[in-house]
Amino acid sequence: MTITLQTSKLVEIFVMCDDFCKKFSQYHLDNGFQSEPPTQGMCESEIITIVIFYHLSGFKCFKYYYRCIVCGPLKPYFPNTYSYPYFVAMMKRVNFHLFAFLSFCRVASMGQGNYIDATKLVVCHNKRIPSHKVFQGIAKRGKSSTGWFFGLKLHAVINHLGQLVAFTVTAGNVSDANPDILQKLTARLKGFLYGDAGYISSIAKNLNQRGLELITKLRENMKPKDLTPEQKYYLQHRGLIESVFNLMKNFCNIEHSRHRSTINFFVNLWGGLIAYTFIDQLPSIPQYLQKLGKEEVALIKNIVFI
Repeated sequence: MTITLQTSKLVEIFVMCDDFCKKFSQYHLDNGFQSEPPTQGMCESEIITIVIFYHLSGFKCFKYYYRCIVCGPLKPYFPNTYSYPYFVAMMKRVNFHLFAFLSFCRVASMGQGNYIDATKLVVCHNKRIPSHKVFQGIAKRGKSSTGWFFGLKLHAVINHLGQLVAFTVTAGNVSDANPDILQKLTARLKGFLYGDAGYISSIAKNLNQRGLELITKLRENMKPKDLTPEQKYYLQHRGLIESVFNLMKNFCNIEHSRHRSTINFFVNLWGGLIAYTFIDQLPSIPQYLQKLGKEEVALIKNIVFI
């Protein structure tokens, strides 16, 4: 198997991470926060770049990626690399940096069509639940469309271009339509939001009062609603978010069951989500175009462009 490393993408990620880290450090100094002493050798932006680029490299083993790629072909880009055990220990220091970079720099704005859904993040096989200790007290048993699982849930909102708009992480037993989660996830959102029947909730009225209309697929025992052609179009394409989750899991590798600490789990998750935002071609659907009537078509033909 031949994997081509996009060093131009590596440079792009580093430049953005370095600019963010400088502003982040300055913000801490201006507001009187106590920051950790600088690392000897590699700077924080280098560590963050390596973590993010791993999720775009095509490798599934971080240890092999670091020892054979970062310390190999990418050595000119990172001349002061640490040993692998020390680098893994230093990754914990950039957990909040990754979260802040994703939250404030890499999320997109809402579009005409926006979708909400949740996906499971399995942390161990069901047979190993009694002996599992890493996520003890954090991960919970939940049920998805594919059966029972043990882990966490990623709740996300995307627009029709496949861009990540909002996200949050909960225990696996939290309902998708949990009122507190919906309030937190959609706090800054306005417009139309499409989801499956699992998001039918009494909180929809409260969301509508602050400018966010939640449109869902109806259950069999419910009366049909009057939707516009545009709303019907976007509701029919709500499966787009499943394609996004599939890309996040299978390419960006945000889910695996080999974590040895909860902090490293979140470092891996934030790094994978950031890496997703750097993908050039995301799953998307065409923007809805309203069909014009005969009178409107005739009017357009008579327009003279100067």
